[in-house]
Amino acid sequence: MNAKKARLTSKDILEKDFKTAMRGYNQDEVDEFLDIIIQDYEIFQQEIARLEQEIERLKRNSAEQKTRVRPPQQPQPTQVNYDVLKRLSNLEKAVFGKKFADE
Repeated sequence: MNAKKARLTSKDILEKDFKTAMRGYNQDEVDEFLDIIIQDYEIFQQEIARLEQEIERLKRNSAEQKTRVRPPQQPQPTQVNYDVLKRLSNLEKAVFGKKFADE
């Protein structure tokens, strides 16, 4: 996992007790809110674990693909691609005009 780890667990949140005061917060409301936070926290932890597994799977697949890939074959140096030369000639005519092509 990353170097920055969560400082609290869902259990820490669940077991947290706040001191009560005369004009403090409504304890039931705080408890309900903390329950929602705990549920979200657990979902996030599950998602992080799932994504870490996915990363490992993709790394393995990538390593396997690298071993399977063949290096591309180099074209023969004597081979001339006349289609490319024809297209280049047409492009020169379009850009520079017919006068350039006739010279």
